[in-house]
Parts: sequence; structure tokens; C-alpha cells
Amino acid sequence: MNNESSLTGNPYEIVSIEKADSPPDGEEGDWYDYEIVQGSHTINGCRQGKLKAVTLAVEEIVGQLNERRFGKRGRVHVTTKPKPKKKA
Repeated sequence: MNNESSLTGNPYEIVSIEKADSPPDGEEGDWYDYEIVQGSHTINGCRQGKLKAVTLAVEEIVGQLNERRFGKRGRVHVTTKPKPKKKA
């Protein structure tokens, strides 16, 4: 697959967010397993928190992953050369 087709291919998407047991080394509380896919690639993760907060966090992860597919975005530091002084 070339770079152009990978950019226009499948975006990352949330497949599921499901209640889970707390990890052995994790704190007690609400835990959720999530699955994100992009084409044949799968990302599995686990987050602690209420369902709404976990869903927002996973949506943010998906948004960031999709932005990365198109290159870095953000601030650009532009510098200009000083104009040469006119000779008298």
C-alpha cells in the first residue's frame, strides 16, 4: 500500500467500550476495556473511570490517531530574515 492510499483508507474507529474487572495491579473502581480498529489493525486498552469519561477519552484518542494519519498539525514557527539596511 502506498502513502496516498493509506491516508485515504479506513479511519480509526471505536468498536467497543465494555465494563471490565479491575486489573490485578490497578485501583478498585469502574474499569472499561475498549477496542479501536483501523483496517486490519486493532488497539485494545483499559481505562478507569465512569463510562461517559472513558468514552470521551477514547474518542479523543481516536481523533488524535486520525489526525496523525495526515501528518503533524499545530503551530508552525515561522522566522523571517531581517530586511537588509539600505546603504546611504
